[in-house]
Amino acid sequence: MDRRSLLRWFAVGAGGYCFSPGLLFAAERDSGSDGPKTFSYEWLKGRARYLSELPYESHEGELPDSLKGLSWDDYQAISFRPDRALWANQSLPFRVQLFHLGLYFQTPVRIHELRDGMAWPLEYDPEYFRYEGEQPLGELPRDLGFAGFRVHYHTNFALDLAAFLGASYFRAVGKEMQYGMSARGLAVNTAGPGGEEFPRFAEYWLERPAPGANVLRVWALLDSPSVTGAYAFVLDPGARFIMDVDVALYPREEIDRLGIAPLTSMYQVGENSRRMDYDWRPEIHDSDGLLLHTGANQWVWRPIANPENLRYNSFVDRNPKGFGLLQRDRNFQHYQDDGVFYDRRPGLWVEPRDDWGAGSVDLVEIPTVDETFDNIVAYWNPETALSPGQEYLFSYRLTWGDIVPAVESKLATVRATRTGLGGVVGQKRTYFSWRFVIDFAGGMLEMLADDAEVEPAITVSRGAVEISSARPLASINGYRAMFDLVPDDASDPIDLKVVLKLGDEVLTETWVYQYSPPPPSERELY
Repeated sequence: MDRRSLLRWFAVGAGGYCFSPGLLFAAERDSGSDGPKTFSYEWLKGRARYLSELPYESHEGELPDSLKGLSWDDYQAISFRPDRALWANQSLPFRVQLFHLGLYFQTPVRIHELRDGMAWPLEYDPEYFRYEGEQPLGELPRDLGFAGFRVHYHTNFALDLAAFLGASYFRAVGKEMQYGMSARGLAVNTAGPGGEEFPRFAEYWLERPAPGANVLRVWALLDSPSVTGAYAFVLDPGARFIMDVDVALYPREEIDRLGIAPLTSMYQVGENSRRMDYDWRPEIHDSDGLLLHTGANQWVWRPIANPENLRYNSFVDRNPKGFGLLQRDRNFQHYQDDGVFYDRRPGLWVEPRDDWGAGSVDLVEIPTVDETFDNIVAYWNPETALSPGQEYLFSYRLTWGDIVPAVESKLATVRATRTGLGGVVGQKRTYFSWRFVIDFAGGMLEMLADDAEVEPAITVSRGAVEISSARPLASINGYRAMFDLVPDDASDPIDLKVVLKLGDEVLTETWVYQYSPPPPSERELY
């Protein structure tokens, strides 16, 4: 899927497009559809477990040919009618709009409204939508289904705050009202040799909110060739959008590389990674780093990059306190994009609400030539492979927004990472080295005396370190660490780690990085 196009499709809703009291429920029509059924999370878990014992059935492409052949323009010309929003004109704090099937979305999704413990299937009706395209759609069946949905809140019903659309993808916005990176229900075999599997949310249940409610409850059934799952969401909009998620997984087969709470983002070019720096904009990315809060209470910042070759890194941990992909650089001048506003992209923080045991936070960085491809993935990978016939429970909180509460601590944080050719200005270079410049700010750095003897503690897996320093940086009221790495003749990745210290006291989070030196024949000295 073209990512830029998907972002534009999300943006259509920000201008207005909705669903309502005129919405049809299958049980209220003599259409042969199933009527309302008793619903509970326990029932949903039982259904997911039952399905896991059956062969997987794909429903991709189960829609009329007129929808399969929609062009981008014709699909864009289908818009939801504002007067048809679910719960419109009912004085309720939430409304829901539905996405039409077609174009990239070829698998029907079933959606239900939950009232007083009873699930009412929502029927398709052409009257929900405006059709302004040139391609005739013909008569579409009541049981057509939908592609997904998005959530609107009473603070401004014209704008959507969250959307669930495509496979098990979903997004949300904070006060900046700007979509960016995505979350997913589950990742299976990401970057694996046999190809990645994309589980999908096959059905949703949306609970009608009570008057004055500030949260919306959503349940989802996940299905894929290797696993089924039951999901319970509590959506809490605000300056930071919070989602509490409970998950029950039932594998159909053993899964070695499983991603719990997977995050998907994009990084093309930035201060530390300029391989694809051909665009007029200085930086192009949804996120600029992975933050880890380990079970041992260590804070780690790993700048992300657009590598020349696929990179897969695992950060081993036990009972992590949190992890997330963040967009720390929020200065418009660094991006100059007044169309999609990368400076406003929300970060996403994952906070486990129970013990996850042993495993690793895995980071996948995939090469990309442009911004239309989501090339960054991060998730929790349990140490023990999931086996069929078992139930696996996970619970966590997702926080979307500009500054994530979990990162607030007395430690200074990384504000920028820059790299370039090493050496001493004005002196002829006789060998290759690569410079790293890391800016830290916040925490205890703001309280240091002018003569404080701050030192960088630098660790590298290979090569030699030279010309290292740490000095005050008044422009950010922080410190700048700098050093050159002289690699050996190998081109394998080199792991680096830096913290700033005052005596034995650690002043900053831990900066970690992976650098792949060019082959010796390509190490230009200029």
